[in-house]
Amino acid sequence: MHEQRRSFLKVTLGAGVAGVGTLLAAQSGLAGDDVKPSASNGVVTGNSPKKEILYKKTQHWDIYYKSSY
Repeated sequence: MHEQRRSFLKVTLGAGVAGVGTLLAAQSGLAGDDVKPSASNGVVTGNSPKKEILYKKTQHWDIYYKSSY
């Protein structure tokens, strides 16, 4: 019975140490990246040849806008 407890504790502690080591390695790796802030303030810009159409005048839009006044 004591051997089962000991083996369980060994496995549990080993997994815990490995998890903490992985966490520390990941945090130190992220902290080492010096990312310079870009002028876009996080806005992603693309190079799409398509023009973005936000509004197309239709009868339904006219009804909607007139009812919102």
